[in-house]
Amino acid sequence: MKKLAAIAAVLFWSTGAYAQHSTITVASTTSTEQSGLFGYLLPLFSRDEGIEVKVVAVGTGQALDIGRRGDADVVFVHDRPAEDRFMSEGQGVKRFDVMYNDFVIVGPKADPAKIAGSKDVAEALRSIAAAKAPFISRGDKSGTHAAELRLWKEAGVDIAAGRDSWYREIGQGMGPALNMASSTNAYLLSDRGTWLSFKNRGDLAILTEDDKRLFNQYGVMLVNPATHPSVKAKDGQAFVDWLISPKGQDAIAGYKVGGEQLFFPNASH
Repeated sequence: MKKLAAIAAVLFWSTGAYAQHSTITVASTTSTEQSGLFGYLLPLFSRDEGIEVKVVAVGTGQALDIGRRGDADVVFVHDRPAEDRFMSEGQGVKRFDVMYNDFVIVGPKADPAKIAGSKDVAEALRSIAAAKAPFISRGDKSGTHAAELRLWKEAGVDIAAGRDSWYREIGQGMGPALNMASSTNAYLLSDRGTWLSFKNRGDLAILTEDDKRLFNQYGVMLVNPATHPSVKAKDGQAFVDWLISPKGQDAIAGYKVGGEQLFFPNASH
């Protein structure tokens, strides 16, 4: 009987502990996941706050739609115009800058479009289109895809004319897009963080970078509990507050791959 009572006590304690265990859902861009940033950051947050984080890593457009359905507590993305629309719809409580890096155009070292060393992204894209050189687009309504479309428009290139010939949309995240470009020796636009952590580079290299138009800002928002009562507002806000705190900002700055910093904190309160 004593043995049964001890087992019952353990089960009761375990059940109670599980019931008190807090978990939030963060809908985020694939780059925060595939760059390895979340694998580094989230254990630090959980250690500090006692809150576990479940990540749904999708394109920014999908992440914001998950927030619109109330299926996430926090969204952490990188497409400022789309984020502003999300806020104007009353879907978020407040938006905060968290960090930035930049986009780069990578492509085969043979460089048939002759863009290597260019710091003018619009000119580089015009050269790719003129050469009808293979280009892989994520085509997934992500922040990177949205940035790519804005850049093609600024370059004055009608990509519709190149679809299914030199321009190929794959509807997938940054990692699969890089794999596809590597296997086909194609150009593509990548965030620098995922590129630096990407191992299967094949013959790819960074060919165009350092244009101010390639700036890539990330923002975080608590999903509005007034609109979606299921949102875990207290724990979700704790995650937001930790990200923009000195401790969270230092953690972001401390994440490096091969000695290179992938993201640069820039939260302002």
